Amino acid sequence: MIEMTSLTRRYGEVVAVAELTCRIGRGEVVGLLGHNGAGKSTVLKMLTGYLEPSAGHIVVDGLRMGRDTRAIQKRMGYLPENCPLWTEMSVIDHLDFQAALRGISPGRRPGLLRRALGLAGLEARALQRIDTLSRGYRQRVGVAQAILHRPDIIILDEPTNGLDPTQIRQMRELLRNLASEATVIVSTHILREVQAVCDRVLILRGGHLVVDSSLEGLDRGMGVSVTMGESGPPGGEVGAGGSADGASIVPGGDRARRGGGIIAGVPGVVSVTLRQTAEGWSRYAVEAPPEVIPEISRAVVGAGLPLLAIGPDREDLESLFARVNDPEAAVGVTSPDLVETSGSGETKAGLAGGGGGHG
Repeated sequence: MIEMTSLTRRYGEVVAVAELTCRIGRGEVVGLLGHNGAGKSTVLKMLTGYLEPSAGHIVVDGLRMGRDTRAIQKRMGYLPENCPLWTEMSVIDHLDFQAALRGISPGRRPGLLRRALGLAGLEARALQRIDTLSRGYRQRVGVAQAILHRPDIIILDEPTNGLDPTQIRQMRELLRNLASEATVIVSTHILREVQAVCDRVLILRGGHLVVDSSLEGLDRGMGVSVTMGESGPPGGEVGAGGSADGASIVPGGDRARRGGGIIAGVPGVVSVTLRQTAEGWSRYAVEAPPEVIPEISRAVVGAGLPLLAIGPDREDLESLFARVNDPEAAVGVTSPDLVETSGSGETKAGLAGGGGGHG
């Protein structure tokens, strides 16, 4: 439904968004994640036609942004991060005025207004002036105007800003309801909001798309986690980038500890990464099928090293987000362990860090 190809936006010498390419299907609920300044709001402004890309293009169901901008915008509902409202108007008057601006006929307005007020939980506030509303209720008014015309694409920038816990739960329910009739894109820096309502996550870092994955894909087994002691019979360390039986060792520092080399020597192990270390013990992430867990256990114990814990290694959204935003992560390269596959089966770009971006 939405195709972004090599989407780039520059502000002078600053690259806010760089070569972003992805496809969003009809009916998907997609979370756009990233730290402040990662480029999220810039992407949304280009998607909605409020900002022209410096390079690349956007196509929505065959309509091309730039050539068919007005036709695309009619199909979209947009809640910007700081939604402008006519605060001297009542809620119902503001929404009625928005309906008029959108060219909705007077005969259709009552039904659409009732629906928007109901979905946003604003029925009891319909006659209240907006300048008397709390920040959370003003946010609801912004959501109501975004969904008023029943768009088939809804784009929400930080929709839970200013909401209390009860209102956040209601907003989640609203987003789930909207997903039954529209494609929804939610930009946020709150991981739990994405986990609660989204099918898929896009993570930006420094203007680059570093992860494009279904949330279901994040729940799959990622390999094997091994925590082991490093004190045992004398033995040399394994040098950085060393290998055994074709398994590469990716150390967390300049040199991998001895245990990494022992694990890497087990048949079926593809790579070993030192994730965490403290005095006398290490935790390794092992790229290998869970079936090799008994062999890894025997190899570690047979080498005389204490095995503290071993089991399937699963990565949740929080740990993935922390990993791709690690300031020591590689910049400008593609890292195979960060390449994720979207629901459409397309393999997307992996870690590609870069310069600063705009929110």
